[in-house]
Amino acid sequence: MLDHLGVQVADVEASAALYLRLFGPIGMAEAMRIPVGDSSVVGLSGPDGGPDFWLSPARGVETRELHVAFRAPSRDAVDAVHEAAVAAGVEVLHAPREWPEYHPGYYAGSSATPTGTTWRRCTTADEHTVTPPVIL
Repeated sequence: MLDHLGVQVADVEASAALYLRLFGPIGMAEAMRIPVGDSSVVGLSGPDGGPDFWLSPARGVETRELHVAFRAPSRDAVDAVHEAAVAAGVEVLHAPREWPEYHPGYYAGSSATPTGTTWRRCTTADEHTVTPPVIL
C-alpha cells in the first residue's frame, strides 16, 4: 500500500550513515541524493534498488517518536542488524525474539536512535515459506 516513507531528521548525513551501517545486513543502500540548501534529501533502498525510505532535513525541532519497520530476509539478517546496532552504541529496546502475538513466526528486535526513532527488523519463522514477512 505504501509507495515510500519520508522522515525528517536533524542531521541527514549522520542519520543516513547510521541507517546504512545498521541496515546494511538486510541490503539497505543509498539510492539517491538530492542537494537541498546546505543539506540533502537521501533516498535509501532495499535490495530492489528503489528509493522508498527518505531522509530529509527537519524544519524545526521535533521530539515525536516514529516506528519504522524494515523487512529482513532471515533470522540471521535480523540478528546481524541487532549486532550492528549494539556495536554502534544504539539503545536496544528489545533483543531479537519471536513475537507470536503479532503472528506465528514473527521474529523481530527494536532499537532507538537518540532522537527517539524506533525500528524493527522482522522475518517469518520459516525462512523457506512462500509468504513474505508482514511488516506493520
